[in-house]
Amino acid sequence: MATEPRDLTPPIEGNGNYTGEDITVLEGMEHVRLRPAMYIGSTGEMGLHHLVYEVVDNSVDEALAGYAKKIEVTIHVDNSIPVVDDGRGIPVDMMALANGEKMPAVQVVLTKLNAGGKFDSSNYKVSGGLHGVGVSCVNALSQELNVEIWRDGHTWEMDFSCGIATSELRMAGTSKRRGTKVHFLPDKSIFTATEYNYDTLAQRLRELAFLNKGLEIVL
Repeated sequence: MATEPRDLTPPIEGNGNYTGEDITVLEGMEHVRLRPAMYIGSTGEMGLHHLVYEVVDNSVDEALAGYAKKIEVTIHVDNSIPVVDDGRGIPVDMMALANGEKMPAVQVVLTKLNAGGKFDSSNYKVSGGLHGVGVSCVNALSQELNVEIWRDGHTWEMDFSCGIATSELRMAGTSKRRGTKVHFLPDKSIFTATEYNYDTLAQRLRELAFLNKGLEIVL
């Protein structure tokens, strides 16, 4: 016996109008925080560890370019992670953005998606990670992030929270060393897993050290 076709049209809520007022525009960092799995795979243990890999990949790229020989990764008791390398240090000079705004290059790298030095092959012939996305995503998904840079005889520092700068770039002293330290604390309101597994990180870092001759990685 034939049955009448069902009406599958969903009920219309409101007045049914669809206008420009219904369009939500999310800036880059907002979108990362709203849809983190699109960028790092998950908000569980895999995604948590992926944050470390993205920061380490930047340091490995410095080694591949011939400017870094050592990377140090530490798991702190609060599950924050500092990654330190002896590369050239993220640039700190002022940059002019397309909208006319000016900000330090390190702030652009850490707060703007699709910003980085890997799109031009003159800086990096070979590179890994999410080009122009990786470290800015780490910043967006971190409750706190501090970057310390040693270059040109000076030490520079800047602080961030949830992808937003909470301090100006400041010169913190002089130094003969060079390199970058990125120290971040994953945002507990986003991640379902918040404790790092030493063995998981050790396996990945051991593989990176094996694949990159002359690079020392310390965990």
